Amino acid sequence: MFGKSLALWPVLMGDSATIYARDPLTGLASSAEAREWLQRAPAPDYLQAMLVGLHRFRSVNIAYGNAGGDLALAEIARRIRDFAVEELGPSAIVARISGGEFLVACTGAMPRERWQWLAEALGRTVGRALPVHGDVLHLLPRIALLRRAPGESAGRMLDRLDQALGSLEQLPGRRVMWADGSHRARGRSAARLEADLIGAMARDEIGLVFQPQYCVNSGALAGAEVLARWNHPQLGRIGAETLFAIAERGDHIEQLSSHIIQRALASDERWKGHLPLSINITAEDLAAEDFAAGFAQALDHSGFPPAQLTLEVTEQSLIADFVRSASSLKTIAALGVRIALDDFGTGYANFRTLKALPIDTLKLDASLVGDVDTDPRDRAILKAIVAMAKALGQKIVVEGIEREGQLAVLAQEGCDVFQGFLRSGPVSGEAIAAML
Repeated sequence: MFGKSLALWPVLMGDSATIYARDPLTGLASSAEAREWLQRAPAPDYLQAMLVGLHRFRSVNIAYGNAGGDLALAEIARRIRDFAVEELGPSAIVARISGGEFLVACTGAMPRERWQWLAEALGRTVGRALPVHGDVLHLLPRIALLRRAPGESAGRMLDRLDQALGSLEQLPGRRVMWADGSHRARGRSAARLEADLIGAMARDEIGLVFQPQYCVNSGALAGAEVLARWNHPQLGRIGAETLFAIAERGDHIEQLSSHIIQRALASDERWKGHLPLSINITAEDLAAEDFAAGFAQALDHSGFPPAQLTLEVTEQSLIADFVRSASSLKTIAALGVRIALDDFGTGYANFRTLKALPIDTLKLDASLVGDVDTDPRDRAILKAIVAMAKALGQKIVVEGIEREGQLAVLAQEGCDVFQGFLRSGPVSGEAIAAML
């Protein structure tokens, strides 16, 4: 992921900028700030919103206590935030409205069917396995959608979303509903979109962009993270999260993941072997019995230097079958490929994970360093993680760096590599070649 941040959400309006305070538990915008954003949003005629509700979330608090519930809410908030950054970019706001309800809104013209696909993809992201105090939960959300009516106030929008979400919670089996009462968007069907994806892979239309990574001390280009993009002819740009949600619906995740890996390994000959690449792998990859063997074959066929390649795996992807995942990663690591534990600090990584897996790199989530240059507690946490990583011989990569103050702290605490909008967002392969 790129530029992930729990930093304040800025919204530019003419020559002024409003900076929204954060919800203390999740770091998202508060309900009051969300209302103001909706009311003053630029391009109000092109505004869409969704209200994400965790049905009966109070049961989690009852079962695991408020502390367990808070952990779950913080993780869900992170998933929603990262999804919005990846799929919607800076034109969006994410807010915690109340309890287990979250608002996602964005400006800009967008087909109604794309907004629904984004909601369904977000629902899958939120509903992934969630560890809480030794148990694994699946909190499947319900999501109400709307497009702003001409002249509609922020209060009216939120009221319509709330009413739709209340109605949706009374309908077993329904997960997404428009505030006008309709179930599905008109237009391109799910089956048609899945067929589009298969065709796009066959025609090699799934593109790659690269998130540059930089050395903390020297500022030199140190590597790049591979990110998938699909420029759909009708729906516009589709990011990785929605791309994989479409693939999941059609049972094509392994095919899509393999396609992205092969494209990454066949990188531009102008910089193949001269720049380390990081590739994300999925839970479905690790669950496949032949993943390690297939990956080894693809790596050998591509001629990509193993020492210049890192596979990034999140703890969430390890939950389904930790033993098999560890075995696959050890086989791949034996090829000389590096293994990074992604989004470290947001999940439930424990010493078993660090001991059992051949991890070379800890990749720290942006939420760990959002206030590291202003909050002594955040800095103390970073210092402890760096000390542990160094003791284990692991490199530290930090995501979501947006300020020089953050970068200065990373240098002082001994972090190795950073990425984020302070230096660059995702760029094309041609831009990477120019950087080199």
